[in-house]
Amino acid sequence: MATIVGVLLIILILIGVPLKYLATDGSSAQQLGENITTYLGVAHGWLYMIFLVMAAILARAARWSIPFTVTTLLAGTIPVVSFWAEHRATKAVRAAHPETV
Repeated sequence: MATIVGVLLIILILIGVPLKYLATDGSSAQQLGENITTYLGVAHGWLYMIFLVMAAILARAARWSIPFTVTTLLAGTIPVVSFWAEHRATKAVRAAHPETV
């Protein structure tokens, strides 16, 4: 989920928002930016909610500390950081539960 949320956020922030606000009004580029921010923004929002629920369930099952859990949950709000959080969480779960690998 962190990877999906991260990719959508990067597209939204690095492509959609600049096209929407920096392209000439009424141009096809501006309309593309409008569509990206509208539709991917909604998709990112819903998928981020799913990410929060799934990460909270994993945090409880893996018995993560509160700071580790909060950092993981907030990672989906900053472009590129969700990839780091995914790597960090995977590493922590594999270290704590080597039998699941």
